[in-house]
Formats: sequence, C-alpha cells, structure tokens
Amino acid sequence: MIAALVTVLVVLVILGIIGLSRSIRVIQQFEKGIIFRWGRIVSAPRGPGLTVIRPIGDRLQKVNMQIVAMAVPAQDGITRDNVTVRVDAVVYFRVVDPIKAVVNVQNYLFAVSQQAQTSLRSIIGRSDMDQLLTDRATVNKELREAIDEPTEGPWGIRVERVEIKDVSLPESMKRSMSRQAEAERERRARIITADGEFQASKRLAAAANVMARDPAALQLRLLQTVVEVASEKNSTLVMPLPVELLRFFDKAAPGGPSSLADSGELAAPIDQGDAEVAAAEAAIEHTGPIEHTGAIEGTGEIEQPSVPPVPEIGAAPDPLAAPAAGSAPTADKAPPAAPGAEGRARPRR
Repeated sequence: MIAALVTVLVVLVILGIIGLSRSIRVIQQFEKGIIFRWGRIVSAPRGPGLTVIRPIGDRLQKVNMQIVAMAVPAQDGITRDNVTVRVDAVVYFRVVDPIKAVVNVQNYLFAVSQQAQTSLRSIIGRSDMDQLLTDRATVNKELREAIDEPTEGPWGIRVERVEIKDVSLPESMKRSMSRQAEAERERRARIITADGEFQASKRLAAAANVMARDPAALQLRLLQTVVEVASEKNSTLVMPLPVELLRFFDKAAPGGPSSLADSGELAAPIDQGDAEVAAAEAAIEHTGPIEHTGAIEGTGEIEQPSVPPVPEIGAAPDPLAAPAAGSAPTADKAPPAAPGAEGRARPRR
C-alpha cells in the first residue's frame, strides 16, 4: 500500500515537473513571443523575459526581431544599353510585425530572398551600365523600394538597406573600358603639356619684350649663357661679337632699324604676356624703374636715337654726255661749237 502511494507521488511529481517545464518559457531580449492556443493567437506578442503558458493546448513561437543580412545570389541580366552583366547584392531587413511574419507567409526568409532576386533582375534591365558602375546610390535606393513595397505591408518585413556588392562585366567590355580610360588619360596629358607650353611661350615673349626694352638685359643673358656653356669641360667656347657692336652697324646702315622706326615702319615690340606678367612689370616699374635710354615712358615704343643724315656727294657733270631725251639745251650746257664756225655765224636781227 505504501509502495503504491510512493509510486503515485513520484508520478505526480514527474508530471508536475514536466508541466512546469512546458508552462514556463524564456523569451530573449531580441525576440517576440506569439502564443497559439488550440491553433489561434490569443494575445498580443509577448516581450522578453519569463512567460507562462498552459501546458496543454498552448504553443509559443518565437520571432527574431534583429536585422538580418541576407546575401542575394549573383544574377545575370542585360542592361538597358544591351550589356551583359552579373550583379550580386546584400539585403538588410528586419521583422516589424511578428504576427504577419508568422501568419501571412510560410518562410519569410526564403520569401524575401526570392523577392530580392527578382527585383535585382528588374533593376538591371532598367539601368545602364554606367549607372550600375558609377551611380550605385540611386540603384540601391530603387532596389530597396522594389523589395520593400511587397514585403512590409502584407508580410510585416521592412527592408532597411540594399547594397550592390559587385558588378561583373565581360572581358571584351573590360578591355574596351581600359582602352577608353587610357585614351582619356593621354588626352589630359596632352592638354596639360600644351597648356604648359602656352604659358611658357607667354613668359618667353614677356622676357623678350623686357630684353628688347633694355639692351643691357640681353647682354647679361648672353653672359649667363656663356657661363652655363663654360661649365662643361668637354666643350669649346667661342665668344661671339658684342651685341652692341652689331646694333651700331645696324643703326649706321641706311634703311636700318633706326630709320624704319623714325618712318613708322618698324612697330614697337608688343607685350605677349598675360595680365599677371603685365601687372608684375607695372609693379616693378613703379617700385624701382630702370633708366631706359631708348624707351619712352608710359608706352611700349622704343625711341631710336636720331642719326644725322649722310650728305650725298653728287657726281661731276660729264660735258660729253648727251642730254636727256625731251630736255632742251640750256646756256650752261650748250654744245661746243665746231672749229671755224665762228666766221660763218650770222648775227641775228
């Protein structure tokens, strides 16, 4: 009798322990608990902590409320400009309504994955290749809206963010893009080189103008060039004639630069420098002007020293030379009379 009572007590204790274990559940901080009683939801989702349910007839289903990062398999597609690409992405989503996520869809993880794949193919077909490569922010936004629209309302799934990880292009397209990038870099290099030559030419023109205004500057430049050449030990240095001596012969010769400058045929040197060089020259002229003996202040013209005209020595008249055609003989230039003609000449009345 006592043994039977002990057995019953042990069985009751075991059943109590089993019932208690089935009645008390623990819900984690990142989870929500949905209680089904005989197949129906009886209350709102329960929060984290200990919760008690009926051991018979109640079933607790936990739903993870964390953000899930799901990798979307790479999808092959043809862009709007007929380029075959292979794109893969990653989707970040979370459950905002656990009842809809459990009741309205059988497996919301699989459903979101399939929706992301189809939406990714659709976005590839609507986008250009350049947009997929350079404007990924816009593509990500459109892809997020395409996935979130059918999932948040009926399924209780909110897509937080979608990122395109990689865009694979065919090898022929990669080679074409490489050639295009190389041509673009070459074009920029040529433009930079041409711009540098243009600026250097303006500086050289400004320097030539300054040297033309001041002959001493040209002589100093010549001496500097001689010093640079003389630094090479394996070179033979030939000293040229002084520039001033050559200019003296140019000025002394008739029809030289001096006479041309006096007649206005020789134009003054034009400053080919830009505005910065002109401003720098103006500042130099205001701060420390150089005494230019042959330049007119305020203008860019060169005042050539006046050369006294050389008197022309006329040739002695030839008495035997015949008079010019159409000119009448004068008394000073009368032809000599023939011998014996004096006696035959008759006086005029």
